[in-house]
Amino acid sequence: MTELGSAVLELIKIQDRLRRECPWDAKQTHESLAPYLLEETYEALDSLDRGDLAELRGELGDVLLQVVFHAGVASERTDGTGFDIDDVARGIAEKLVRRHPHVFGDVKVSGADEVRRNWDKIKAAERAAAASASASGSGDGSPGSVLDGVPMGQPALSLVAQLQRRAAAAGVPPEASALPEDSVSELGAELFALVSRAQAAGLNPELELRHAAGIFRDQVHAWEKQPS
Repeated sequence: MTELGSAVLELIKIQDRLRRECPWDAKQTHESLAPYLLEETYEALDSLDRGDLAELRGELGDVLLQVVFHAGVASERTDGTGFDIDDVARGIAEKLVRRHPHVFGDVKVSGADEVRRNWDKIKAAERAAAASASASGSGDGSPGSVLDGVPMGQPALSLVAQLQRRAAAAGVPPEASALPEDSVSELGAELFALVSRAQAAGLNPELELRHAAGIFRDQVHAWEKQPS
């Protein structure tokens, strides 16, 4: 029986060879690869939305390739900022252990909700520690923000949802997180409020809208197939 993970090692070897011997692979950078990382992630999500699990396997392979490729590019740096695929794997493994003290430590939890609350607290502590270290390094002593690290380039619905989650987890009071009057359009304010409603209902607004979009697509397809 093949050892689990052996195929990943083979993928790493193949990509390393492509990096050395393929003209296209050899000239790629983190920046030039960025669009593919986004594209492959969306394609994996699309196959998941359609329930095509066979296609999902292939799309996840494309996402994995992007991880391997970026790690390979990073491993070539000699300025002290480099890392390799083992560093990537080691980092996420350490994070999982750190954020699951109820599995790898002696913390007791009553269920999934408490696991989530503990996860958020640990993340907040990690951000605070990182901000403190960054401030010490810069010498300005400025505190970090609970919103540090939120990627502002993500789709708007998921962006608002993540910002709202971070603020709520940090205890930001409702009056401080409310949008000032006339700061955005009425429609913008309504959309912002809808995201808040979705999260209060335990729903992911980005996925809910994607699901609605898929239903709409199917309806249009059905209409197109109707006899004239």
